[in-house]
Amino acid sequence: MSTVAATHSEVDANIKAGILAEALPYIRRFSGSIVVIKYGGNAMIDPALKEGFAKDVVLLKLVGIHPVVVHGGGPQINDLLQRVGKEGEFVQGMRVTDSETMDIVEMVLGGHVNKEITSLLNQHGGKAVGISGRDGHFIRAKKLFINTPERNGVDIGQVGQVESIDVGLIRNIIKDGYIPVVAPIGVGRQGEAFNINADLVAGKLAEALDAEKLVMMTNITGVLDKEGRLLTNLTPQNIDDLVADGTLHGGMLPKISSALDAAVNGVKAIHIIDGRVPHALLLEIFTDSGVGSMILGQEV
Repeated sequence: MSTVAATHSEVDANIKAGILAEALPYIRRFSGSIVVIKYGGNAMIDPALKEGFAKDVVLLKLVGIHPVVVHGGGPQINDLLQRVGKEGEFVQGMRVTDSETMDIVEMVLGGHVNKEITSLLNQHGGKAVGISGRDGHFIRAKKLFINTPERNGVDIGQVGQVESIDVGLIRNIIKDGYIPVVAPIGVGRQGEAFNINADLVAGKLAEALDAEKLVMMTNITGVLDKEGRLLTNLTPQNIDDLVADGTLHGGMLPKISSALDAAVNGVKAIHIIDGRVPHALLLEIFTDSGVGSMILGQEV
């Protein structure tokens, strides 16, 4: 081996050793805790990012952290709707869900997407179990009515909000050494299915599980100020201020609302990270600098 090659190899080894050493205190600190991960965006579509996500989640489990995955599936739902000649319709960012659309949502989320994620985790050495909120009726839902500028209380079909979550099923899955993979479908009092925003389910589930962290994987770098700079170590009051002055608006509001609710209801830290960055999950949890925005929870 040449001197240059040897030196290069030593540099690479030192960098790798430094990264592992930096991760150690975080592994020690979070071992035994629950981390709820909202999985969505490009990380669910790009094959390399999907593989990386699965490896990251399995690694979390192997070092003693208990990941709980809640996934979306908007693009996959849109694809199937188009194939059956149906156009997706949205009100205030929420999908209008008639009974035919609900069947497709349940087929895609509870079937194809959920099973694909579960299979990928199992393929990479994890033990994953896919479920939806209708299993054991552990996510109880009620109809969500939308307020628009034109009128309040708009009925958009079988779209729900979380009424209650019974986390016994999730805790038993974790206790048995498995990784729960949750499709965001709830069940109403008459047994009917409800399509629920995945950010909302992830936030409510993190609260109910007393999770150490809620990690929301998105297609943005995190919470940005008006100059486009990444903000981190935010408090709920900081978030309120950013909403009030218009810095946070549009599509970020449902995500921020779920994050804020979790922050004030016992979740210690909420992370909004860019799922387009390879291994963003590990970088945010196990490194000092992280790769996204962190909202600090407050005592309840």
